[in-house]
Amino acid sequence: MAGATSLVGHAFSAAPRYRTAPLPPAGADILDIALTAKLRPQQLLPAPAKPTPVLSYGDGPAVIRMKQGQWLRATLNNELAEHTTVHWHGIRLPNGMDGVPYLTQDPVLPGQSFTYAFQPPDPGTFFFHPHCDTITQLGQGLAGVLIIEGDETRPFDADLVCAYRDWRVNDDGSFGALTTPKGAGTAGTFGTFQTVNDRHQPVFKVPANGDIRVRFLNVDMTRLVDLGLDGAEGWMIATDGNALEPTKLETWRMGPAMRLDLTFRAPKSGSVKLMNYYAAEPIVLATFEAEGAPLDRPAFEPAPLKTPRIPEPKPQGDTDFTLRLSAASSPSPLPADLKLPNGEILPLADSLCLTQNTFWAMNGQTWPSMDEGRLPPPLAQFARGRTVVMEIVNATPHPHPIHMHGNTFKVVSSNKGKVLPHFADTVLVAPKERVKVAFVADNPGAWMLHCHIIEHQETGMMGYVEVA
Repeated sequence: MAGATSLVGHAFSAAPRYRTAPLPPAGADILDIALTAKLRPQQLLPAPAKPTPVLSYGDGPAVIRMKQGQWLRATLNNELAEHTTVHWHGIRLPNGMDGVPYLTQDPVLPGQSFTYAFQPPDPGTFFFHPHCDTITQLGQGLAGVLIIEGDETRPFDADLVCAYRDWRVNDDGSFGALTTPKGAGTAGTFGTFQTVNDRHQPVFKVPANGDIRVRFLNVDMTRLVDLGLDGAEGWMIATDGNALEPTKLETWRMGPAMRLDLTFRAPKSGSVKLMNYYAAEPIVLATFEAEGAPLDRPAFEPAPLKTPRIPEPKPQGDTDFTLRLSAASSPSPLPADLKLPNGEILPLADSLCLTQNTFWAMNGQTWPSMDEGRLPPPLAQFARGRTVVMEIVNATPHPHPIHMHGNTFKVVSSNKGKVLPHFADTVLVAPKERVKVAFVADNPGAWMLHCHIIEHQETGMMGYVEVA
């Protein structure tokens, strides 16, 4: 394999784990925020159901908006009963700020704080969430949206965030089972109450005859969405936060963690519905209702976004690295403790970050189960600056949204037919599908690579690669 090597037994060489955040340069434009992770009961279901014991970073849905070029300095205060971190999903950031306990930082224990500081290089639609005991913490609501402004070529009349999730709640408002062995070993455990921005089928008021931007994020742990519009012609303008030449929207299939920015012209009166067609009967997710006197606008032309400054991959061969997704035959044997370049021994992952069940594997290697508490070796190492072509092969009967931390790849081909080339950080791979993605390995460090159906992630379908 050109540019990628197997690393069984390889000495860990990633950047050291951060205890404190890097200092922004003098004169930097800094957005300072505080995120307090704690239990905040929330009335998800209508009365007489009781408030649901939701975990959140603040009162109401957490949405951070910042300008491209700003630094983000975010202090996480942990008021949970267990340790946590924040992973900044889709951001090409320094490895030490990626928020993976035991790999890029120490866990943030109950009562402790940790400050993240970085300058996001790309505008777009991103989100953030924990990366340990994710089934519990994300499943009970702990997630937020990060919007980095600066990609518009002309202003929209409305810019709306639509964060979708399918809550696993009982009729009385309490949480049901967030995971089951049957669900974890198949397509996942599904919820019972679907929301956008924590509301069931919300109605958004939009300017009549205005140009509308919708930032749709699938922040659920399991559900797939075939996203479409009813009542207007929609155009896709970004995938996973990365600008896309405006492309007419029929439907766009999205697994957990995937995002789609779309635009449409609002009607002069009436409404447009945001739909999920991945169901026996189409499901209305949200409604956009025109209000006010119609704006005076010329004939609709979808506004393109600015071209992202992502290195264009230039493959030098066919495939550099093959990632095979499969069922696990047994937990993988692990090497001795891994030693960092500074002499520090990489600690054992604790039981909160491990699992009793192992169902899935990547290249025959599973994320460790409870009786094997050491982090496994990397799946591969990529030479910094080189274009890597990775083929993802799904040898299971279930779809898998595969997410890579810290890097943005280009989806280039599939054995299932023609694909729309696009930049992304998460790609949905269907059963028996072979998808090729390409990226420039320009961000050094150890980067997680995993299925974003969280039950699959936490029962084996997770690993990491090194850029060195």
